[in-house]
Amino acid sequence: MKPFTTLTGIVAPLEALNVDTDQIIPKQFLKRIERTGYGPMLFFDWRYLADGVTPDPKFEMNAARYQGASILLTKDNFGCGSSREHAPWALDNYGIRCILAPSFADIFFNNCFNNGMLPIKLDGAIVEELFQEVRAQEGYQLAVDLTAQTITRPNGKTISFDVDPFKKECLLNGWDQIGLTLRHQDKIDAFEEAHGIV
Repeated sequence: MKPFTTLTGIVAPLEALNVDTDQIIPKQFLKRIERTGYGPMLFFDWRYLADGVTPDPKFEMNAARYQGASILLTKDNFGCGSSREHAPWALDNYGIRCILAPSFADIFFNNCFNNGMLPIKLDGAIVEELFQEVRAQEGYQLAVDLTAQTITRPNGKTISFDVDPFKKECLLNGWDQIGLTLRHQDKIDAFEEAHGIV
């Protein structure tokens, strides 16, 4: 898993409450077994017109000013619904590495950390301020520092955020569940040798 230390990137706004995982990545795309290639399918029903190809100009994230965004700004209860891990895969494949919201669905929240993404819970009033700033300034960027647990705005002001210490350590080191296990490779090898496991 790719480590997350610092990130400076364009912020894309998604002003919607209770965005569920079927809106993030619709069910018809879950037949794929790869973890890659989901970027074009992210928010599929919102991003495209009925032909499934033409970008819908009414979908704010389709605006040219938000292309290449790596930070998503959204509203309460993001990632609710089914527990599909394809949701963080789609966001990551699109280029999103950090999500800012007042609250997240628990399973989605944990799936983000397990896939090298940083979901940050912020006070609702701060989120509203950021929405205003993003729309007022084209090319609006934030700088996220996981070690310092700060978000720096273009004006230099910082926002502090909380993160679970264990999840933080895993992100900083790029440890997913497999990576955590492989830290004990010597013990695994010794166990297999002692028990004749090939």
